[in-house]
Amino acid sequence: DSQPWTSDETVVAGGTVVLKCQVKDHEDSSLQWSNPAQQTLYFGEKRALRDNRIQLVRSTPHELSISISNVALADEGEYTCSIFTMPVRTAKSLVTVLGIPQKPIITGYKSSLREKETTTLNCQSSGSKPAAQLTWRKGDQELHGEPTRVQEDPNGKTFTVSSSVTFQVSREDDGADIVCSVNHESLKGADRSTSQRIEVLYTPTAKIRPDPPHPREGQKLLLHCEGRGNPVPQQYLWEKEGSVPPLKMTQESALIFPFLNKSDSGTYGCTATSNMGSYKAYYTLNVNDPSPVPSSSSTYHAIIGGIV
Repeated sequence: DSQPWTSDETVVAGGTVVLKCQVKDHEDSSLQWSNPAQQTLYFGEKRALRDNRIQLVRSTPHELSISISNVALADEGEYTCSIFTMPVRTAKSLVTVLGIPQKPIITGYKSSLREKETTTLNCQSSGSKPAAQLTWRKGDQELHGEPTRVQEDPNGKTFTVSSSVTFQVSREDDGADIVCSVNHESLKGADRSTSQRIEVLYTPTAKIRPDPPHPREGQKLLLHCEGRGNPVPQQYLWEKEGSVPPLKMTQESALIFPFLNKSDSGTYGCTATSNMGSYKAYYTLNVNDPSPVPSSSSTYHAIIGGIV
């Protein structure tokens, strides 16, 4: 009954740990806590070590509880609770201090990537104990990086972890966030991650949109060549099948018909060009009679575009 008992404790660096020692039969003796270096911390209610981080929580004949605040990695080790009966009886409490991983750093991104280019990004986080794990994702999609590499920090206690991920980019990845996250028990589920937004250069696409959608004789018509791409198309070339030369070359994307005639009917092509390439869209214009009844005879289609 005079054998004391205690428990092992785990604490995050910077946090507070409480060491609790209990005994049923104290045999008129006081309990004592000592640190891994065998220095006495408290003997009953009496503080023995001048360290303001160590405070008395509770002292009774059956219990001695102390707290250590702002715990450092150096505080890790085996603490001993003793009772000076004959013989002296002891109980051990192993205090494990978790090192908190630093916010990860992503390197390896160069200013912009071309569609279908393969890129490698690197991620690193220091200060974890035990070693943290790194994971990658693109938006909500998991990316499979290399297994986390572990290297011991100069202090001999914590670790630096690193990981690389290699992937091919597509036009859908333009503006995507590549995220590296640290997983570690000290974070207790809190998110510790860093993101890198990537820019992807890709060839343009285009489609022609009529305004109004059902053109009539005598009306004003605008054909909008809606170009997309990164960079966005800087030049638009308008042509009408069967007529040469081209109608116009412009930085504006619209072709304007101030007053539609039947003779304007035909197939129109718009070539949208950026420094990444060109794309040609087509539209067939059927000029309807000037009646108020809407007609569906005007068709519009974006046909195969190609890089020039």
